[in-house]
Amino acid sequence: MHTRKLSGGSQEALQEAAELLQSGEAVAFPTDTVYGLGAHALDADAVQKIYEAKGRPSDKPLIILIHERAQLDSVASYIPEEAEKLIAAFWPGPLTLVFRKQPGVIPDYVTRGLETVAVRMPNHPVALQLISESGCLIAAPSANTSGKPSPTEASHVALDMDGKIPMILDGGAGGIGSESTLVEFDVVEPNGAGCGRGLGC
Repeated sequence: MHTRKLSGGSQEALQEAAELLQSGEAVAFPTDTVYGLGAHALDADAVQKIYEAKGRPSDKPLIILIHERAQLDSVASYIPEEAEKLIAAFWPGPLTLVFRKQPGVIPDYVTRGLETVAVRMPNHPVALQLISESGCLIAAPSANTSGKPSPTEASHVALDMDGKIPMILDGGAGGIGSESTLVEFDVVEPNGAGCGRGLGC
């Protein structure tokens, strides 16, 4: 497979990348933390391409990336008040929230059999536009071979992913170089309160 590196600032490149995601391919793109390797979360073959390209252990679940708050309601069965406060303060941004997943939406091949789903809204214009234009829920770990440092430049992605994926969207150097902060919510009854670990509630 030939891997092309195109500018994330090009509308044509973004549209092509969105079409690749829609057709079941995996695409690398910049986020505010590291470069991600994304695929259509509801397409089992597409998600498998992430695992194959990265050499990712088969028991490790994937994060879902969204571009707007409304998408969260389609994947999380309940969003407690404490989570809403974090969303208002830190989304978009390097914060991943883990919720009880909405039944029948996010497949087990994404969550690896867990009843929870991890969701993030990245604070990067290329990532947000790509997710929006694809119209897909995007499963996206970092775009590196498992066990290697997470990439903060398109050239770093190419070292690991060249020949494995059709496209790398180049958004320049950036990101904080580490994964996002994760907060997991233990959800009880819908009329009760969800409690984020580490929030002191």
